[in-house]
Amino acid sequence: MKELFKDIMGTEDVEGVMVFSFDGQLIYDDFSNELSGTLESISWKPFIDSLSAIREADIIFGNKRLYIRKALACYLIVCMGLFAPVAMVRLNCDILLPSLVPDKASKGFSSLFKRKK
Repeated sequence: MKELFKDIMGTEDVEGVMVFSFDGQLIYDDFSNELSGTLESISWKPFIDSLSAIREADIIFGNKRLYIRKALACYLIVCMGLFAPVAMVRLNCDILLPSLVPDKASKGFSSLFKRKK
């Protein structure tokens, strides 16, 4: 899964990415620092529940920024500094989101576009 997030993590001033299920379960995290080991002990459910009506958000704190995107089956959260190029992060997320679709959903769509002989 690390290969999927290579372009986002390679963007200047991006510190990490997290993927959460809709019920608040941490599915994946990748950080350039030592933070990733402590994330699993946090209860993320209240935070993820508060995002239910949000499709996209850019949250700015004192010296950090969170970019949040809702996919079909999960939330993608990109942690970055204030000077990260948000347009580049947004573009990389647009490219990445189709890869985060679960297999069951893609089977349904592929049957729609299947050629008949």
